[in-house]
Amino acid sequence: MPALPPPIADERAGLKHYLAAQQQAFHAVAFGLTDEQARATPTVSALSIGALIKHVTNCQHGWLQRVTAAPDRCADDERPMADQAADYADEFVMTDDETLAEILARFDEGNAAALALIDTVDLGAAVPIPKDVPWFPQDIGAWSVRWVLFHLLEELARHAGHADIIREAIDGATLYELIAAHEGWAPTPWLTPWGAG
Repeated sequence: MPALPPPIADERAGLKHYLAAQQQAFHAVAFGLTDEQARATPTVSALSIGALIKHVTNCQHGWLQRVTAAPDRCADDERPMADQAADYADEFVMTDDETLAEILARFDEGNAAALALIDTVDLGAAVPIPKDVPWFPQDIGAWSVRWVLFHLLEELARHAGHADIIREAIDGATLYELIAAHEGWAPTPWLTPWGAG
């Protein structure tokens, strides 16, 4: 992944390249971390880099389910609320039995599905808004697929920035030097890849 998305010719390409850039930011911010470091919570946030990757994996999956079910609503989760709440809480913690490699592999599966969907989906198609989520609008019946993809970009970008701060608190590394290390860039007067200095 270069540090910036390539030039784009149309909306669909823009959505795809910018989403891919935000997805790859999580690989860069996790580059070189041990499982213990990926589990660490060195800031005032209770979240770790591993937990953030789990969360955006689940977030992306949920939005893609809504898009692929459209124009119908996704099937409701019929499990007891306690089970649903436990699963939701679990996505914000990297547990001792999870590895960063496993978490990134699950993330990549969802990334590939999201990028493939952008190639074929009708961007104007209606995606019904669930009425049982208190932070979703009650006075609108549907979003467009386009809206969902822009929202997904927002979600990933917000959490990638959060992960940047956590990573810097772990070992001082910042995004561009991590991208450079992850991609094997040669050192320049402007930038030394992380770990090469």
